[in-house]
Amino acid sequence: MMSDKLVVGLDIGTTKICAIIGRKNEFGKLEILGMGNAVSDGVIRGEVTNIDKTVSSINKAISDAEQEANIRIGKVIVGIAGQHIRSIKIQDSILIDNPEGEVSINEVKKLENDIYRTVTPPGTDILHVMPQEYSVDDLYGIKEPVGHVGSRLKGEFHVITAKTRAIHNINKCVKRSGNLPEGLEIQSMMLEPIASSLSVLTEEDKEAGVVLVDIGGGTTDVAIFYEGVIRHTAVIPIGGKRISEDIKEGLNILPNQAEKLKVKYGCAIPDETKENVVVSIEGLRNRAPKEISVKSLAQVIEARLEDIVDLVNKEIEDSGFSDRLGAGLILTGGGAQLSYIKQFFEYHTGLDVQIGYPNEHLGKTKYEEVKSPKYATAVGLVLAGFMNVDNRENKYSEIIKADDKGVAKIPTLQSKKRGLSFFTHLNETIKSSILGFEENIDNTKY
Repeated sequence: MMSDKLVVGLDIGTTKICAIIGRKNEFGKLEILGMGNAVSDGVIRGEVTNIDKTVSSINKAISDAEQEANIRIGKVIVGIAGQHIRSIKIQDSILIDNPEGEVSINEVKKLENDIYRTVTPPGTDILHVMPQEYSVDDLYGIKEPVGHVGSRLKGEFHVITAKTRAIHNINKCVKRSGNLPEGLEIQSMMLEPIASSLSVLTEEDKEAGVVLVDIGGGTTDVAIFYEGVIRHTAVIPIGGKRISEDIKEGLNILPNQAEKLKVKYGCAIPDETKENVVVSIEGLRNRAPKEISVKSLAQVIEARLEDIVDLVNKEIEDSGFSDRLGAGLILTGGGAQLSYIKQFFEYHTGLDVQIGYPNEHLGKTKYEEVKSPKYATAVGLVLAGFMNVDNRENKYSEIIKADDKGVAKIPTLQSKKRGLSFFTHLNETIKSSILGFEENIDNTKY
């Protein structure tokens, strides 16, 4: 039976803003009902710098998606990235407050809540808290501590922070957007490489150890998984837009010409291009066309990619998991579409490299372009609304109260003070973001 529940993902990127509306079909695959794209003029390296321009771009993307799906959008799951993102490891422990000494879900939540009260640098907020592992007394390496007996519960957490200003600006832009009088509501805010991982990585990849490298317009995002757990995240402040700027300056051409050349003729390895091949581009007014060497174009691209891969290698080394990456490296994002970039990364990292396409979870769709790596984040944001990431919420459902419709209500994470884990927050997305659309669906459309 096809689901009538809809989820909307909103990817606010440096080069594009994309809105995707999806629902699950009778086979459990994601069916895309509508999508909209707009040029992103008000975002630099993942951070909103011009509110009005960003609102305008969001409105265009939302309106186009609404028109395709014939609904009005009220709630969205939003991706966040940018060079302001930081990650830290934090350990904490609590006494087990149980006469029988048995760890309950309440202790687990209390420990995670304490992490959200951790003091962070001024001007930052905790975005996600992701458990790594737990210990109960002298028993270490526990993934699920509930049911273990002891006197002290200790946890290690991967904590991701973002600038308060960046979060505030995204909130402001989204709330001023949309076609409803009250604007759009942010149902959830998710780090973009985590969203991308949902659409391009398998559970086997995450278990064996894998590096996800998402080359976007303004930044390159890195996420490392091992034994099914995210272990390291980083944002490199170089992306596809910087490559285009290098082409513009190196070849002395216009910005739009540089972008078109990169997309159509760009290559990551100059030796794979033919020596005497040239491309003719339109000259300035009253001037002759200009000829560009494809090999020269590739040399400019290669130089900047070397900077990116050097920083990726540094993050892999700093993570401590460089020797535990059985699944190698997965490249996704718009930058992953460059010719020979797979071979480039294989040579410079020594890892097996694959291109990550967001296809596995997609059903048949008229939007073939959504299968491109550049839509990995947007598709992942939609998938987040349908995926029960934290099985603890099902297993220990007695602590979750249901409303009169039988829908579980979990507090929504808006800041570190509310203290709810990243995975619980995703689960809240599952239960509440879906509800905002049931009254808006025009069933005659389907």
